[in-house]
Amino acid sequence: MRRARIVVTSVVLATVALAIGACGSRSQPPSKATGADYDALVQEGRPLFSATCARCHGGDLKGSPYGPPLLDAAYRPAHHSDAAFENAVRHGVKPHHWNFGPMPPIGTAEGSDAQLRAIIAYVRAEQEKVGIR
Repeated sequence: MRRARIVVTSVVLATVALAIGACGSRSQPPSKATGADYDALVQEGRPLFSATCARCHGGDLKGSPYGPPLLDAAYRPAHHSDAAFENAVRHGVKPHHWNFGPMPPIGTAEGSDAQLRAIIAYVRAEQEKVGIR
């Protein structure tokens, strides 16, 4: 009985953590200040975004009939942190800003965490170009 309660508590805590991370987290995008080679990361992320995200979010990040625009203030770093993007890819998302269906979990293969960070860096760079900070 105690073991079942611990498992249920762990699941509840994990769910709450995901919900909190989805909106309102204040983590910052990768930057030169963190020592990351940001420009190279952005360049690496561009074709990865095109291959894996553009179908739904648009090649120009302005959305499509299948997914919302990422060049919208709703996805600014102060509202949807990098961790929220990572959670969306790994665990999927229930719609909460738009009238699109849920985003299914995409998951990440071993070694693709760096690719996911590159895609996020690319999205953040494109957001910054249009004044989304």
